[in-house]
Amino acid sequence: MWHDIGVALALVLVFEGIMPFINPGGWKEMIAIVSQLEDNTLRMAGFGSMILGIIVLTAIN
Repeated sequence: MWHDIGVALALVLVFEGIMPFINPGGWKEMIAIVSQLEDNTLRMAGFGSMILGIIVLTAIN
């Protein structure tokens, strides 16, 4: 189990690093836009992302 969690964390770090590596200017611009969003908007986006992740995990298992 701990191995799987480590692998999942490593994949998150790889995927999170792709955008700033490929397009640092666009990434900064996106972060500036996101920082101006309201908390509830970010919360709903995070919730939607978690639900989508659960659906994908359920579908592949």
